[in-house]
Amino acid sequence: MPRDDASVTARVAPLRVDLTRAELSSPDDFESNAISIDLEDQEEPKFLRAQKRVPVRRGALPKKAASRIKLALLLCSLLALMGTSYGLLYRYGTHSWRFRLESSDNISVDGLRNVSRSQVMDVFGADLGRNVFFVPLDERKKQLEEIPWVESAAVSRLLPDRLTVYIRERTPVAFVQIGSRIGLIDARGVLMDLPRNTKYSFPVVRGVGEAEPLPTRTLRMKIYSRLVRELDAEGAQYSKDLSEVDLSDPEDVKVTTSDRAGSVLIHLGNEQFLERYKVYMAHVQEWRQQFHKLESVDLRYERQIIVNPDSNNAVERRHK
Repeated sequence: MPRDDASVTARVAPLRVDLTRAELSSPDDFESNAISIDLEDQEEPKFLRAQKRVPVRRGALPKKAASRIKLALLLCSLLALMGTSYGLLYRYGTHSWRFRLESSDNISVDGLRNVSRSQVMDVFGADLGRNVFFVPLDERKKQLEEIPWVESAAVSRLLPDRLTVYIRERTPVAFVQIGSRIGLIDARGVLMDLPRNTKYSFPVVRGVGEAEPLPTRTLRMKIYSRLVRELDAEGAQYSKDLSEVDLSDPEDVKVTTSDRAGSVLIHLGNEQFLERYKVYMAHVQEWRQQFHKLESVDLRYERQIIVNPDSNNAVERRHK
């Protein structure tokens, strides 16, 4: 069947398929193969054809930039809300009658012993009737600490309409003679008036002037504190025997003992206070027996004692 062969050949030639005679053993086989090849030829473009791209719609901004903008807007909104709330609260707090100091009863004071409440109220007199937020706390603290008996002060607000004040008073360590007046003095050299209802047992410090600057008085009182500390170092409490301490000469601290047999002025110099005072305690009875009147003793020199150095009948003694 030459006609059929020609048609089959024309159809499969473009596919470049080589067919052997063994494969074309019969015309029917040839026709079936031709049909299968033709079907394959028709299906192949489905797999070789390029896929059509699907267009994707993109936003005007990238996702990261959009997220940052949203976050920034959220923060701005929160800040605006907080600012508005603060403004409303500030206006309410500074204008409402609820935050007004109506009277001195709205001010509580703790720690008073020698400072009177009236002295404290004098500091806050201008604040009565004022809004509690307008009271200058730091300024009031400084004014309170200008009161001689006040060592430190703390002032705080207690909402809605109260102030709390805590006073720490100074601790006196000695009496002080200023002219003809007797007052009190603390370890830093601050002078204080005697309180009415409080009793103290201190020696009287001399040589401290009211006109002296505070740093000078502070240095003198450091010498006094060292004297008392050394005299009481071994538990003997010798400082209780002192009635007066003269600090006018820092190189020669002079103490006066309160002895029943008669007061004695002792020159202790500026060091070894306890050792020198022990020498006095060891020989005082002996000196009283040797001298008609024991007025003063100078213990500043090594292995040398001068009895009654402040009188015309000074006598030198030596000790081991």
